Amino acid sequence: MIGVFSDTHGDLGAFDAAYELLRAKGARRFLFIGARYTDLDEWVLWRRQKSRGGREYSDADFLADVTQWLVTPQEGLSRTPASREAPADLASEDDRRLVMERFVRVPERDSLAYRDPTVANKAMDLVGDTLCCVVHDKNDLVRDDLLNAQVFIHGKEPDPAVVQIGPRYFVTPGRLVGAAEQTCGLLEKTERNLSFSAFRLDGHLVLPPRVLQVDSRSTKLTVK
Repeated sequence: MIGVFSDTHGDLGAFDAAYELLRAKGARRFLFIGARYTDLDEWVLWRRQKSRGGREYSDADFLADVTQWLVTPQEGLSRTPASREAPADLASEDDRRLVMERFVRVPERDSLAYRDPTVANKAMDLVGDTLCCVVHDKNDLVRDDLLNAQVFIHGKEPDPAVVQIGPRYFVTPGRLVGAAEQTCGLLEKTERNLSFSAFRLDGHLVLPPRVLQVDSRSTKLTVK
């Protein structure tokens, strides 16, 4: 399962609540679709500070992280983070690295990352056998994106929705900030297709599971 959320705009509490809700529902990976791009980094630092009882990150903490990294056999670290439960703790450097590996994120137009040539404005993610394109603003999609991917996961919209246009699906989890309800979504593989549902941060289901018919074998084409 993949947790999907967007538009946190600096609200680390909402970011944290979405992560915990989706993790509890079985999400192993996460798509963070921008607004604000740096919220992922700031949330990780915030969680680590909380795990230290509110203390600032000190030189001693840095040395402890480096020591742990040096003495831990690197070949023993998980290189397939999606195969295990999403980490609940971010206290150590290994925890931080594992959490960051779980996330795919894309920047919004107003961010510095959007103008950074080393940061992709869109991301391609394979869910099962389906190629998904992840972007904050769907207006950034170009012809090649539409030709290559079948599912487009985007932010910026106030309400969660699944819109089908021909064989393509446009999926949004809604916003965590700037909408009537704070919502996030869950994308999962169901047999040969995908399913998307959305929840408020209190766990209330606001968008029942919608099946995305991405398997051509599950549809019939009639030519008149």
